[in-house]
Amino acid sequence: MPGSLAVFLIASLFALSVSAGVYTWTDADGVVHFSDRQPPSREHDTVTLTEPSVVPMSENIEQGRRVTTINQQVSRSLERSGSDRRSTAARKKAEARHQKMCGGYRKRLARIQQQLRAGYSNDRGNRLRRQRREVSQALSRECLLR
Repeated sequence: MPGSLAVFLIASLFALSVSAGVYTWTDADGVVHFSDRQPPSREHDTVTLTEPSVVPMSENIEQGRRVTTINQQVSRSLERSGSDRRSTAARKKAEARHQKMCGGYRKRLARIQQQLRAGYSNDRGNRLRRQRREVSQALSRECLLR
């Protein structure tokens, strides 16, 4: 019986230390303090701590694998349906149109760059920089990131 009493007392001490509170108070200078010990002569608030939410790493890895598999299946399905609908001639024609459009963006960007190098007043230079940014974004979106 004395052994079980000692185990109970030790377990109680651990439980008390785990449930120790966090206290916060503001001193005369306006500095906010946090401590695990209650301030002796100050008005204070007790901070309630919640358990952190933890997701096991194995679940994250498995979820990533599932998402990757689904993305691959969707990509393959879209490739198959796209190739079924378009003939080779139509694909070549679309590719030629796309190359022409990208070439137009590149020429326009080169022309704007040339004008900027020539030097312009602030207003015209700002307009050219805005155009350069817009054309560069369109080139990236339509040609480079495709």
